[in-house]
Amino acid sequence: MDSPHAVLALGALAHETRLAIYRMLVESGPDGLSAGIIAERLRIPPSSLTFHVQHLHRAGLLTQRRLSRQLIYAADFSNMNALVGFLTENCCGRGVGACLPATPAAPPSERKAAS
Repeated sequence: MDSPHAVLALGALAHETRLAIYRMLVESGPDGLSAGIIAERLRIPPSSLTFHVQHLHRAGLLTQRRLSRQLIYAADFSNMNALVGFLTENCCGRGVGACLPATPAAPPSERKAAS
């Protein structure tokens, strides 16, 4: 993934409703969900849902297929992985262990007990 595509994808996710839609579709797996189910679960009108899923689709984050009279949306996992790869491709450039999460400090009560 290149920088312009990453910016487009991140911009599409930078909205509370679109992020909720995307997370729901990632959770649902490759089979996806119908537009009606998404709208019902998130309690958004169909016209608003259409606006948001089209934004995610244009950014390459969703696939769309027709099943009879229903539109089925699913997360595009290859593009999701490409975006994560783009964001993390240089994460270990600062040395071994730079990508590991920081160890949280022990709560004060545990620090006193260890002394």
